[in-house]
Amino acid sequence: MASTGSTIGDLFRLDGRVALITGAGGAFGRAIACGFAEAGARLFLTDLDAARLDATVTLVRDAGGICASTPGDAGTSADVDAVYAQLDQEFGQIDILVNNAGRNPMQGKPEAFPFEIWEDVLRTNLTGYFLFARAAGKRMIERGRGGSIVNVSSIASASSLGRGNLAYGVSKSGVNQLTRELAVEWAHRGIRVNAIQPCQFLNEGWQRMVADPNRSGLVQRVLSGIPLGRMGEPNEIVGPVLFLVSDAASMVTGALLPVDGGTLALNPTGSLPVPD
Repeated sequence: MASTGSTIGDLFRLDGRVALITGAGGAFGRAIACGFAEAGARLFLTDLDAARLDATVTLVRDAGGICASTPGDAGTSADVDAVYAQLDQEFGQIDILVNNAGRNPMQGKPEAFPFEIWEDVLRTNLTGYFLFARAAGKRMIERGRGGSIVNVSSIASASSLGRGNLAYGVSKSGVNQLTRELAVEWAHRGIRVNAIQPCQFLNEGWQRMVADPNRSGLVQRVLSGIPLGRMGEPNEIVGPVLFLVSDAASMVTGALLPVDGGTLALNPTGSLPVPD
């Protein structure tokens, strides 16, 4: 719903809203949770890794945020149902969903790609997004006050990364179309559905690669494709997601927002300018 008579700062506030964030124990989920809490949202967090989830909950509560949580597998229907049962009990509403949980166990050549890995990645990265969105949409429709969903996609959804990212790229391409379909289906319900497309960010995995001299070639290859010349920091994902879920984006739905330092703007055959 569009906001009228508000200051610019008010447009980005989330007071009175309940936000569910999946994958809340990871770098993106943790940063988004802390950012949303600062913006006034009450949080319900979930992650497969209970220890990492607890660490995020502690950070949010130590900063004065209101937060509840339960661990669960984002790609398992029974676990998704359990998450929502607990959320209903704790808060009785959902206004925001951030589909962030994901897996990318990179494998070898497509002709030898393990079927069980393929199934696991699509189950978590795509089916899980559908399950969480379906349950959120049902509750938002019943409440009659609309809502906002943001799906975390990837630059891998728009062009191939190679390097064993087959299942990951396919799953994220599916996330893009899921975003469009739900945005159109639920627009008349006041539910906005958007996605972000991050490039490589300095999560735990990329931090290890940057620190590994044996992976310096890959790191330089990645950096050569990011016009801003660096990987993202996890806290740099907060602003784009906050914008999309807030009243500042009240006329934005079905959008795929690159958060990629210009990666998707650079043609693979192109070259970055030489610094002066």
